[in-house]
Amino acid sequence: MRVTGRFVQMDETALDHGDVLIRVECSSVNYKDALAATGEGRIIRRFPCVGGIDLAGTVVKSAAPRFQPGDKVIATSYEIGVAHHGGYAEYALMPGGWVLPLPAGLSLQESMAIGTAGLTAAMAITRMENNGLKPENGPVIVTGASGGVGCLAIDMLAGRGYEVVALTGKPEQADWLRSLGAARVMLRSELALDAIKPLDKGIWAGAVDNLGGAVLSWLLASSKPTGVVASIGLAADTVLNTSVLPFVLRGVSLLGIDSVYAGFAVREKAWARLSADLRPRHLDAITRVIGFDDLPLVFEDFIAARATGRTVVQIAPSGNTEEKP
Repeated sequence: MRVTGRFVQMDETALDHGDVLIRVECSSVNYKDALAATGEGRIIRRFPCVGGIDLAGTVVKSAAPRFQPGDKVIATSYEIGVAHHGGYAEYALMPGGWVLPLPAGLSLQESMAIGTAGLTAAMAITRMENNGLKPENGPVIVTGASGGVGCLAIDMLAGRGYEVVALTGKPEQADWLRSLGAARVMLRSELALDAIKPLDKGIWAGAVDNLGGAVLSWLLASSKPTGVVASIGLAADTVLNTSVLPFVLRGVSLLGIDSVYAGFAVREKAWARLSADLRPRHLDAITRVIGFDDLPLVFEDFIAARATGRTVVQIAPSGNTEEKP
């Protein structure tokens, strides 16, 4: 069976279960969305399913006591866009436990420019700092640097005073990555990934890894004593071949970051930081905004690794909060 995505007309009878009805103003495009829409990944768990794992909009009706009509809200991940109708529609009906108030100081569009990618980066930085990472410990490397999580992580870390090194496979993006705060840019082609030592020279105090596989193995082997590595993606490989030496001889910590099913308290704390000390400083430079009709045109860029930064999808005109017919 081949999964394909297309535009269809739906009415309120097609809405999913939930107790908060949201008029969606904007959503975003993540790699997961592209996999779902093109059928390149086994992402969708029920058919049909409206895509879009992120959404932001205005409450129209609510049976959840935390929300009232007119409230600005966001919802990201959980089952959204894979087993529950997501953000690529004018309306979404969500369980109240999946919905957060729009963080103070952020617009709906800015919240989607951050989206799941920014939430993941903020969770990674929070976990790393909780495990002892400090700017004075040494450099922090971010792999998959030009992607959504990568570029936001660079911006956030640099804003916190860290020396950030960007690892990318796209040399043409080097100047852009430096403009976001990277002190240095490394190319993946420079790495000898076919000759990784069990334990190499300690370089990194911290790492945010979007790739997995051999790159993650190299990061562990080249971490400094008490270094912290946040594993947040698998763009290169799901397999990790390593040894126990970084862990038992250097006390390196490997932290798994799950932004899909993270609890409400974790999300709330991350979004609070995203509107405060981790607020991206260069969000406009990281983000492009497209219209809803242009959505099918961008998925292939994500599949072919041509996409950079964040893509926001404008679903409805800003400020349009009229009642659903």
